[in-house]
Order: sequence, then structure tokens, then C-alpha cells
Amino acid sequence: MPVDPLHSAARPPRSASSPPAKGAESGAVEVRRSARRRRTVSAYREGDRTIVLIPARMSDAEERRWVSVMLERLAAQESKRMLGDAELADRAARLSEQYLSGRARPDSVRWVTNQNTRWGSCTPAEGSIRLSHRLQGMPEYVVDYVLLHELAHLLVPGHGPDFWRLLEAYPRTERARGYLEGVVAADRLPHLPAARSE
Repeated sequence: MPVDPLHSAARPPRSASSPPAKGAESGAVEVRRSARRRRTVSAYREGDRTIVLIPARMSDAEERRWVSVMLERLAAQESKRMLGDAELADRAARLSEQYLSGRARPDSVRWVTNQNTRWGSCTPAEGSIRLSHRLQGMPEYVVDYVLLHELAHLLVPGHGPDFWRLLEAYPRTERARGYLEGVVAADRLPHLPAARSE
């Protein structure tokens, strides 16, 4: 890897050989420190790696926090790019292979606009999975969780212990569930009237 002259000599850049940051289950995270960078933090994808650019003076704790924040932002930006039904089906196949040994094989996976009280649904007899359009724009790990949840229903119809055992392999199940619970709770909050401008 070429040496970046902006790295702080005291702290070498974190690279693919470093342990991945929290939230970086797929691909490596490389942190590049810059003496020129004062306050801003930025990140971008480079192949299967995520590059996070931070000021050289940041502490290790700040670095960890900002890497997590930037991974979340990138994931949200990527999931906002509209996935079509074909991409959603490809994603379902990848998740089934990765977490369910390829056993869940839906006949159709598609977005729908008529699901306002649930995030996804599955009809095992037809092998169909439908995801609510409200998931579009949410972080990728949340969409993956809902998709995996519905894939698991192709194998186990109810929400008993066997069903939840299938989802144990997905490392962000609890976080995704918490995110969705937060969205539901926020929707229930009273909306304050807009402030009047004088």
C-alpha cells in the first residue's frame, strides 16, 4: 500500500490488517489521519474497503466513534439508492446463502407500497416476500435484517424459538430491531406545530 504523506507519524493508518471497526462486517476499514485536517471527518468506499479520513489529533476513542458514525452514514446513503426488485432478489439470495446455508429460496422478492403497519411479509406457500417501501432509505443492515427475517419465515412460519435461532447468526439483529422500534416510537410522538415566524 502506498504511504500517505498526510498520516501522523505517531499513529500509522489503520488498514485491512487491523481489526474491523464495529459495523464493518463486510470489507475492511482503513483510517487515514491527516495533520492538515482540523475538524472534518469524511469517508468513502474504495473497492471492498471503506476509507475514513480523520484529523491526526483525534483520540482512539474519538476515532472509534467517528468510524462507526461514518459507516452508518455510508450505509444510509447506499440504501437510499433505489434498489429494484431484481437487486432485492439478489440480496435475498446472498443473505440466504450467508446466514441460512442457502435453504431459503423465495420465488419472488419485491417492494410494495401497501404495507404501512408492517415492515415485511412472507407467504411461504407461494414463496413470496414483500418489503414495505418505508424501508427504502434506512441503513443497509436494517433492510438486510427485515429481508432475512422474511427469508427465515420460508423455513419456520411462526416466531417461536426455532425461528429466532435462525436469526442468531446475523450479527446486527438486535441493533436493527432497536432501529425499527425507534422509528415506530418516533411516529407515535405528538408532532409540535411549526414555530411562527414574526
